[in-house]
Parts: sequence; structure tokens; C-alpha cells
Amino acid sequence: MLSYDVIEHGKPLQVRMRETPVPQGREVRVRIVRSGVCHSDLHIWEGYFDLGGGKRFNVKDRGCVPPFTTGHEPFGVVDALGPDAAGVAVGDRRIVYPWIGCGQCAVCADGDDHLCLATRFVGIVRPGAYATHLVVPDAKYLVEADGVDEAWAATLACSGLTVHSAIAKLPVLKPRHWVVVLGCGGLGMSAIAMLRARGIDRVIACDVDAAKLERAREQGAAQVLDTRSPDALVQLKALAGDQIAGVLDFVGMPATTTLGTGALCKGGHYVLCGLFGGEVTMSLPPIAQRGISIRGSYVGSLRELHEVVALAKTGRLAPPPIEVRPASEASRSMEELRDGRVSGRVVLDFGSVDA
Repeated sequence: MLSYDVIEHGKPLQVRMRETPVPQGREVRVRIVRSGVCHSDLHIWEGYFDLGGGKRFNVKDRGCVPPFTTGHEPFGVVDALGPDAAGVAVGDRRIVYPWIGCGQCAVCADGDDHLCLATRFVGIVRPGAYATHLVVPDAKYLVEADGVDEAWAATLACSGLTVHSAIAKLPVLKPRHWVVVLGCGGLGMSAIAMLRARGIDRVIACDVDAAKLERAREQGAAQVLDTRSPDALVQLKALAGDQIAGVLDFVGMPATTTLGTGALCKGGHYVLCGLFGGEVTMSLPPIAQRGISIRGSYVGSLRELHEVVALAKTGRLAPPPIEVRPASEASRSMEELRDGRVSGRVVLDFGSVDA
């Protein structure tokens, strides 16, 4: 099998050839066709998460020790089954749910593998999808997506799922309410489309890139705002008549947190998904006095992925802008994503790789 691996953090990915794994027990091997390039991959590549105040969380402490294959948005074809595998057949085309838990604890029994403390996440703890082949522990983590474009289907395993789960954490919206999307990259574009698919059209898209804001408007945002302005908070509240009940932050840096929480009307919800990094200092009394909620949202459950795919199949959900690139451009794609030069999503083509 062939893979593009992190050999040294922050350095270009390197091609590796090694023996193709043979599935055991209930395992299923998938021949990867498409693999999404997600912003979270950057943290694995760079080797750390920025916790603010000079503090870092090093990914090696989570088991990501080079050489390591990243990538957690896989779509592929089942090409081998372990002797005890059931529920799929060779030739089935499937999305791989990557947020796999230990399978033994109470959290996993509740169906919340993504919140398990002993994770087996694809591309983070287990070898990932920047590769021609991937072994999955059980067929239940494979999701059928017939009729959905394969490149888009790959992104549903993370960006689509993350957006779906984050939107579910918003309050019950009244007709007067607005929702703000902070960050108009792949996640932000997906969020605008998913909000519109749910009948929520009062959406304000925020970014610092004029081209991304234009694409956000094309995606269906009712209003857009360049947040580089020193009075961005005042402008944002004015656009919504001070009726912002929900903020989805797909950046996750001090500036967006301050803007997002400050823009909420009383009783509003700020949902943080982005992992850019940093820390904030907040006054505590206004949180209670305004009755606002501040919560994190990390990817989503297997059940929620099935819901996302079902929505995509209805035709009501518009895909974000997607560019399919040769697998050999994995490293360049990571660099462009790091530098903010990617609008929408990049998906790698592993189906044409001779492995």
C-alpha cells in the first residue's frame, strides 16, 4: 500500500510503501477512493494545538508519533473482510466514520464514540486516510451514501458531521432570530448550506477574506461582514437588529470568541468548533445576567453521520465548493490550507493511485 505520511512535523509529507494490512476478526479493509483535507490535519502535521499563554498540547501525547498517516475524511470501496466481519460485502462503496471509540465503555454503549476517553480515531490515533488502504475495526463504522458525489461524501465524515452536530446545539430559533457563522472556509460554507436546508435563512457570514465572503453570499448567506473593521461588533449587531440567537465559530481564536459571545442577544448560544487556538479572559457576571450559553462541539456521533447522509440524499443540502486534487498534492494542499489559500474544501484522489 501507499501513503503520504508525516515523517517530521511541519515538513513536507513523504511517500511510503509498505505491506498492505490483512483484516482480522471483525475488521474490514477499505480501498480509499477519496480523502478530504481537513484543517484539523494541520495540527497533526504541525505537531501541536495552541492552548494559549505559551502552552501547547503536543499530538505525540495522543499517540501521533511520526511516521504517521493522517487524514480522517475517508470514502472508499470494501476490498477485504476479516473472518468474522458482517454487514458489508466486497465492492460496497462506503464513507468511513472516523471517530471510533474503545467500544467497551459506557460512553460508547450510549453511541457517543466521539466522546470516548480511549479513542481509536482514524488519522489521529489509528493510521489515517492519506493512503490507498485503511483497516476499520467493524463494519458498523461504514456508512452507505449511494447517490452522493464521492468527493462530497468523504467530507461528510468530518466537516458535514461537525456542522450538523453544532447546529443541533443552537437554541430554538424564533422568526426574528439570526445565526452568525464565523469563518467561511469549508466548515463555514457547509454550515450556511445546512442552515438553509433546515429552513434557517437569517444567516450572517463573517470572515476577513473578501473572496470567501462573496462565496458565502453565493452559498446562501443573507448578510456578510468583513470582521477586520474595529467596530465589527457594532456592525454585526446592527445587521441583525440585535437579535443574534446563535453563533457558530469555526475558527476558534480569541478574536472570534470575543466577537461571537459579545454579539449574542439575551439567551443566545455560542458554539465553538474551531481549533485555531489561544485563550480568552471573560467577565463572569454578564454570562449569567444575559443568560447566554457557551459550549464546545467536537465532530459528532455515528447516528448523526447517518442523519447528515440522509439529508444529503434529499437534494436539499448544497455541497460546499470542492476541488479534487491528485493524492500526490497532499503536502501542497496542507501548506495552502495553513496559509489560508483554500476556499471551500480540497479532496485527494486516491482512486487513481496504483498501489
